[in-house]
Amino acid sequence: QLVESGGGLVETGGSLRLSCVVSGHTDSHYGMAWFRQAPGKEREFVAAITWSSSTTDYTDSVKGRFTISRDNAKNALYLQMNDLKPEDTAVYYCNAGPGTTLTGPRPYWGQGTQVTVSS
Repeated sequence: QLVESGGGLVETGGSLRLSCVVSGHTDSHYGMAWFRQAPGKEREFVAAITWSSSTTDYTDSVKGRFTISRDNAKNALYLQMNDLKPEDTAVYYCNAGPGTTLTGPRPYWGQGTQVTVSS
């Protein structure tokens, strides 16, 4: 089970930190990722991280503004979002499990947390 938190309403240029706590499958060395889905759009990849945190990847639109990290001792995944823009408004989903590529979707999803950036 994946449970996200930390979403909310913020002004343009503001910051938020999303968290995702994982229960079950915690002994598996999975990569994890964040995806987002804006109204009327398909779900898209945002950021991913390997189990060891040695490798991360980001979609171009968030590079330099977002930072993904994880704490395996706490079974937690984070997304620090700085300099937020209205186009970052979306429901953000935590994603985990076995995968063939770092940035591809994995089988386990959280319920999502809403991020709204006002202009």
